[in-house]
Amino acid sequence: MGKIKSLEELMKIKENTLKNVKMREEGKRGRIIVAMGTCGIAAGAKDTLKAIVETLSELNIDDISVVQSGCMGLCEVEPTIKVELDGEIPVIYGHVTPENAKRIIKSHIVAGEQVGELIVKRGE
Repeated sequence: MGKIKSLEELMKIKENTLKNVKMREEGKRGRIIVAMGTCGIAAGAKDTLKAIVETLSELNIDDISVVQSGCMGLCEVEPTIKVELDGEIPVIYGHVTPENAKRIIKSHIVAGEQVGELIVKRGE
């Protein structure tokens, strides 16, 4: 791909990208967003991400997408993840070690029970 020469061309690229993302997430009941900013990575977010993907796979859960984001602005409680399930208020969890990631999936995703002591923020 060469240089983008117009705003129109840029908008078309954006539209196609959003379509592709939507196609990947159709049929899913929710998603887990893992903050992968510099602070998150330094705190262990890569291991957290790996644990989330492995645990979802082990439990044969395929209706949850896993997405990476930049910093959520909660550096003091990294690694952080946001759980968004259809029909529920999003929840941001902090101090999500690989062990805590497994707990969150088994409690929140599977059993529908939030892990209260790890919740940093609700909503948004």
